[in-house]
Amino acid sequence: MTMSDDDVVGRSGTVTTRIRGGDLPGEVHVAIRGGTESFIAYSDDEIPRGETVLVFRSRGPRAVDVIPYPDADLAPEPA
Repeated sequence: MTMSDDDVVGRSGTVTTRIRGGDLPGEVHVAIRGGTESFIAYSDDEIPRGETVLVFRSRGPRAVDVIPYPDADLAPEPA
């Protein structure tokens, strides 16, 4: 049984290890639960290090699906 981490869904993060796309993940840091946590991140497309992303799905403990999120500075973080 796979557990999800729904607290991270809807939050923005920063790519710390390039996401290569498809089945080749990278890593993101997300501000959550009073700190910053690292997650293995998957995307359909390559996303370079330093880019802002939006977490839209949890794959289970410590793994998420993300999309580029260039307008992150304009959107509020979820409560």
